[in-house]
Amino acid sequence: MSEHTERLQRLEAELQTQVPPWRWVPVVEALQALRGVQFTVAVTLSAELGDLSRFDHPRQLMSYLGLIPSEHPTGEPRRQGAITQTGNSQARRALIEGAWASRYPATVRRHWQLRLAKVPKVIQAISGKAQVRLCKRYRRLVARGTNANHVVALARELAAFMWAIAREVEVAR
Repeated sequence: MSEHTERLQRLEAELQTQVPPWRWVPVVEALQALRGVQFTVAVTLSAELGDLSRFDHPRQLMSYLGLIPSEHPTGEPRRQGAITQTGNSQARRALIEGAWASRYPATVRRHWQLRLAKVPKVIQAISGKAQVRLCKRYRRLVARGTNANHVVALARELAAFMWAIAREVEVAR
């Protein structure tokens, strides 16, 4: 086992001990219902962003994360550029990492089924819709000839699904 893998395992073990008394545990558990959002990604996003429901609309969250395209408004045609990258870089990186799971077909495997069993039906429905939509979107991007490395669009949509889930979860204040 490499030193890097051992370090990651130690970090995850420490997170497992530190997170249970945290007030954002219900959100962390609910976010894990999404494909590509494992424990570390859910904890990172909750720690970096706090209350996702403070945003009135998912577009505000996307903008906060710097996942929206920049615009060049001069002239008649609307031209968009790369993402603005103005927000929290740690949360953005974690989202993009989670969005890579959309490359795979939309299926429910055993380990994911176990995670889904822990959350309410409403969150399961959002999670299922997210998996199908993100997988379909990835396939369309690849079929269109878009570089497969451009998963930022998927991360942007994943953020919207996370926002929807966070609005359904009750957090102890």
